[in-house]
Amino acid sequence: MASLLLGHTVSGCRGALQLLHKQTWTEASRNRLIPLKHVVCGLRDKNRPRKPLWRGRIMTTEAIQAVQALKRANKYSQDKVNRVCITRVSRLLKDDLLAALTELQRQNEYALAIKIFDLVRKEVWYKPDIYLYADMIMLMARNKLIDKAEELFSQLKEEGLDPDTRVCTELLGGYTHAGMIEKAMEIYEMMKMQSGCKPNELTFTILLNSLERVEERVLANLVRKDAFEYLDVPTKILNNVANTVAIH
Repeated sequence: MASLLLGHTVSGCRGALQLLHKQTWTEASRNRLIPLKHVVCGLRDKNRPRKPLWRGRIMTTEAIQAVQALKRANKYSQDKVNRVCITRVSRLLKDDLLAALTELQRQNEYALAIKIFDLVRKEVWYKPDIYLYADMIMLMARNKLIDKAEELFSQLKEEGLDPDTRVCTELLGGYTHAGMIEKAMEIYEMMKMQSGCKPNELTFTILLNSLERVEERVLANLVRKDAFEYLDVPTKILNNVANTVAIH
């Protein structure tokens, strides 16, 4: 009698498990989930640069509160900002501090971003990072703070970093944004001569649009010729620039 009851119990449990398994995979199919055994793992493309580790992370409460406190303090005085840096920012962990910096950059709070960037560079875990500098130079260039952008450009070289294409293009874009065409051409010529920072599609787009806007036809024609040397599909960029010029 006991064995019969045990048999019914085992059979019932087996049936319940089968039903649960079926329901689970029905739900998985509905949500287009992939069975674990079908997941394929691979190596990162060696030709693509590794992205900064802090990118895409959700900000913690501490990081959010630090950013909010900095913005409030910045409305009053630099002393209040310094106090927030001591009482809140200095307590942030590495990822939170970098996330706070990224958020200030996103909100175009360039003065506060400079402050936090300087604090980041003083941390014991800090290592010179070309991505950090590229983002900061972009922020300065966007706000026409050319002196600060140039200072950062010199600073990264002092820390042993080699300017890459993005860093040089951000600085070049800052020059064109400020109407400093001669300086833009200087950085462009430097890019052509140095390895690791060759002009790319964005470089040519920014420079050609700026040259056409100020009617520097001779320089624009020279840059167009260069595009055929440095770009795989130069006609695409040249056509886009021509269309942009025609519209304006």
